[in-house]
Amino acid sequence: MALKTKLYYSPNFSPKKRNFKEIKYLIFHYTGMKKESEALKKLTKIQSEVSSHYFIKKNGDIVVLVPDLYIAWHAGKSSWKNYASLNKNSIGIEISNPGHQFGYKNYSKKQINSVVKLGKFLQKKYKIKSKNILGHSDIAPNRKKDPGEKFPWKYLAKNRIGFWHSVSGHILKKNRLIKIDEEDKKNFLKNLCKIGYSREYLKNFKKKKYLRPIVKAFQRRFRQELINGKIDKECLIISNNVLKKHH
Repeated sequence: MALKTKLYYSPNFSPKKRNFKEIKYLIFHYTGMKKESEALKKLTKIQSEVSSHYFIKKNGDIVVLVPDLYIAWHAGKSSWKNYASLNKNSIGIEISNPGHQFGYKNYSKKQINSVVKLGKFLQKKYKIKSKNILGHSDIAPNRKKDPGEKFPWKYLAKNRIGFWHSVSGHILKKNRLIKIDEEDKKNFLKNLCKIGYSREYLKNFKKKKYLRPIVKAFQRRFRQELINGKIDKECLIISNNVLKKHH
């Protein structure tokens, strides 16, 4: 299946070409800027020193900014499993959305259709595993919120892009806001580390400034109805399920 794209190259990438086998991850972002035109300008302006491989416009158009085999500068300081600084091993996809700072909006149907098309195309081309399709907040929870809780991870997982849990809605609602003890909280954080989240958070789990960002990142990904940074029984159940199902 040919992918329909437009070209608008960015100068912001590392000059050395990588081997296609080095591409292991897809990372989704939102632009987090008021205007789409400004976001595109930033990603293609040499002074900004940021870019991504693809840009999905509000109307669903897919724009190529950096060819896949070059390293784009989209992930920043990041980690997942044993990988640090994920730019080297990932393809970055920016989606036009003002983000939390400027009136976070639902992604348009056209954008989601393009995410599905592009995701399937890249997964097949580079043999990327579903468990390696992530959001920016997964790999940099202390800095980032994108693509955020309105990004349809559950719908994408049904289309075999990324992963989701299989806990029923009834069980989830029954366990939401149910408190758990310190041991279970630690088990939840251990689950997160096994899933792929940075171990730095487990080392510092008694400090709120470390704990809340990683819990919120998990909630934005897997418990999108309530992002409160608190570990409850629902979060623990979801983490158990994700770990068992996908890892």
